[in-house]
Amino acid sequence: MIRRIFNKVFGRKTRSASGAQVLAHAAHGIRRDQLDDCALKTCETLAQAGYKGYLVGGAVRDLLLGKTPKDFDVATDATPEEVRRLFRRSRIIGRRFQIVHVMCGRVTIEVTTFRSNEQKETDEVDERPTDEHGRLLTDNVFGSMADDAARRDFTINALYYDPSREEVHDYFDGVADCKKRVLRIIGDPETRFREDPVRMLRAARFAAKLDFHIDPDTRRPVATLAPLLANIPRARIFDEALKLLMSGHALRGVHQLRAEGLHHGMLPLLDTILDDPTGERFITAALKTTDARIAQDKPASPAFLFGTLLWPQVLQRWQALEAGGEKPQPALFMAMDEVLDAQRGQLAIPRRYDGMMKEIWALQPRFEQRGGQRPYRLLEHPRFRAAYDFLLLRAESGEIDAEMGEWWTRFQDVDDDERESMLKVDSAPKPRRRRKRKSPGESANDTPPA
Repeated sequence: MIRRIFNKVFGRKTRSASGAQVLAHAAHGIRRDQLDDCALKTCETLAQAGYKGYLVGGAVRDLLLGKTPKDFDVATDATPEEVRRLFRRSRIIGRRFQIVHVMCGRVTIEVTTFRSNEQKETDEVDERPTDEHGRLLTDNVFGSMADDAARRDFTINALYYDPSREEVHDYFDGVADCKKRVLRIIGDPETRFREDPVRMLRAARFAAKLDFHIDPDTRRPVATLAPLLANIPRARIFDEALKLLMSGHALRGVHQLRAEGLHHGMLPLLDTILDDPTGERFITAALKTTDARIAQDKPASPAFLFGTLLWPQVLQRWQALEAGGEKPQPALFMAMDEVLDAQRGQLAIPRRYDGMMKEIWALQPRFEQRGGQRPYRLLEHPRFRAAYDFLLLRAESGEIDAEMGEWWTRFQDVDDDERESMLKVDSAPKPRRRRKRKSPGESANDTPPA
């Protein structure tokens, strides 16, 4: 008891029976009151039922780095079914990884059971199914906390916080790596990347998000193993791309992807875009804007962001179709459909984003029509604001004249009289009046009744 109090006060490190460093509060500085109430309640409920409950992963890492976690995950020795019985508002989800979502008000706490990379019997061969490249297909073998730590991806994510004792259990020097700002994979890098090639994308994302450098041994096999991403389901690639682009560090993340040669497996369209100066300026402006909005806690739309990533291809195809004789409006819609169809096999952007992307793209030509009632009607369009923001990116990148963006910015701010004076001569073709069809038997000389 006296030793425990001494360690807690002076921050002494000890070793648990499983080999983890156990850091007292003074050594890590994380307090119980920094935890989300629902996460704390989840850990307490598990403990009261005789199970272990630890805050784990990114939340512990972020608290160590002085950041406010967005999500709190809990790890336990209770099985998913046992967790489900403890919490009335909970459900088991997942196939490859069975987890439990515990609902607490508007907050959802993700609870996972300690997992192992080993079979239950020590003399058994690891028979977990893999594909021909070594990728794991299922992974629901339960184990101890030490086993669970060993199967996590990076040392900084293998940290367990015990809220009842305010202690951090650290199996792989993750706290030290946090202090050194280094990203290091647990175990043999080549083996771990073969098990799940998405870990390479996660390495790039974490390095960009946290401003860490990737450990040289961790980086070494990436260039060789990057082609394995072609074997990953496109939906998983999209999920990882979305996390990177919506992380608040999208611009740095994209540069990190290119530096590691991983963009071919996640965002292959970047090769074409970033080799063109206008396309590079456009994407850079879009990513900077998205990062700034997220930093200010403003909403950011994935549909808008993917619309910017695909726009250089849409624009190129649109111009090619016009040069081939298509009229502007039909050419634009044809270009939209062709580009969206082509990317399905690359990134699998969900179709639910198609509508917003198409509306933003389709409104761009209407900004050129600044006469008559057209500007007023455009202002009333539900997607005007998103399309206007898109227009400003085009102007900033030099794709269109900056004057157009300035005109529309001013047009929104001035009063009605000033707006009238700003209107341009309407150069849009007027719709032809439809000729009235003659009824059978009516001659050209017939005169209408008075």
